[in-house]
Amino acid sequence: MTNLHQRQQQQQQQQLLQPPDPSPPSPRSPTAAALFNRTTLLILLTLLIILGVLFPYMGNPSNVFSSFSRGVPDSRWREYTLSEAAAFVEKNGTVIVCAVSQPYLPFLNNWLISVARRGHHQKVLVIAEDYATLYRVNRKWPGHAVLVPPAPDAQTAHKFGSQGFFNFTSRRPRHLLNILELGYNVMYNDVDMVWAADPFPYFKGNHDVYFTDDMAAVKPLDHPHDLPPPGKKGRTYICSCMIFLRPTDQAKLVMKKWIEELQDQPWSKMKKANDQPAFNWALNKTADQVDLYLLPQVAFPSGGLYFKNQTWVEETKGMHVIIHNNYITGFEKKIKRFRESGLWLIDDYINESPLGRL
Repeated sequence: MTNLHQRQQQQQQQQLLQPPDPSPPSPRSPTAAALFNRTTLLILLTLLIILGVLFPYMGNPSNVFSSFSRGVPDSRWREYTLSEAAAFVEKNGTVIVCAVSQPYLPFLNNWLISVARRGHHQKVLVIAEDYATLYRVNRKWPGHAVLVPPAPDAQTAHKFGSQGFFNFTSRRPRHLLNILELGYNVMYNDVDMVWAADPFPYFKGNHDVYFTDDMAAVKPLDHPHDLPPPGKKGRTYICSCMIFLRPTDQAKLVMKKWIEELQDQPWSKMKKANDQPAFNWALNKTADQVDLYLLPQVAFPSGGLYFKNQTWVEETKGMHVIIHNNYITGFEKKIKRFRESGLWLIDDYINESPLGRL
């Protein structure tokens, strides 16, 4: 018994003194098998997730944008450039642009319904003037919104006559010039408008700049398409809210002059400027160098004409193309007037908007 006990102790000591086996455990061992199975399952699961996300977009790169539309706002939209956005939305070399801050989202939706009815909504690029608008639009309609930094103060940008509103609207010619420099035709609209018909047939010829009269006085149906004569203030009264531009040097010249005029006439408490007088001065000062075209009043009436002259509206029924809800300030007042005229479309046709219900 003593010898047997001594032999057992010697064997145990030898086992303790032996170095560990450097070779990996046999795959057949239970521990290794469990580890192998878990690793394999994780790898397979990861591959399935990657394939599930990417497979639907293979062969259609533009659809990758929709992967940004789910979940929390995606920081990658901060790096989405104007040139990328314009290239994504352009159709036949044309981009339709609007500039929107968060308070105007209901008007954006209303305008989009009317644009979609004419089949031109895929050309729309929303210049988001705050990050909330950028993320909200791209979550619902990926790729159709871009922010050009720096973003103005979103809290004051919606109040007409304020410095915030001036800062907001004075960015407009820079946006348009940048898109012209990319080589695209560009159409600008304020979103307090409704398309009653397709406006593109009216951009006939090869003029540099197309625009609308902001006056409420009725013009004859065959009125001239030249820049009207100046008014009492020595300048014309052209609306800066509906413009179509071709990517010519002459159209770029008007945008550059507009930018200069805004810099020369900044906002102040004494002179609460907005962008429209500067646009008119730019047109007046470049008229001898640029091919300008005044669009027909009957198709593009101002709010001062359309909403205040019911007789004219009845006489010209069926001839209206884009109706502008100006000559009135305040969101609620604009909405009320649209509703009374049957033009507040989001009440009954929200599903026609590419943004859906916001």
